[in-house]
Amino acid sequence: MTKRTKSMRAKGKISLSKYFQEFSNGESVAVVRERAVRSSFPERIQGRTGVIDGKRGRSYLVKLSDLNKEKMYIIQPVHLKKIEVQEKAK
Repeated sequence: MTKRTKSMRAKGKISLSKYFQEFSNGESVAVVRERAVRSSFPERIQGRTGVIDGKRGRSYLVKLSDLNKEKMYIIQPVHLKKIEVQEKAK
């Protein structure tokens, strides 16, 4: 289950730096729903990681794998968090 409430200090606030963050193609991101902003993606992709594939207006195209299929979602940057992907050791 996802956490449905924010901490008392963060309630109702939207970080402007998070709202206007920029990503480039090929970057890995995690989908983290911002509860203060209406989201247009299904709740089941909350917490998943994907790759930025392009930009549509102010939103980004994020490529996620759902079971064995690659799917594209259009997600606003306030709902994305940049992550570092570690290479697997051989």
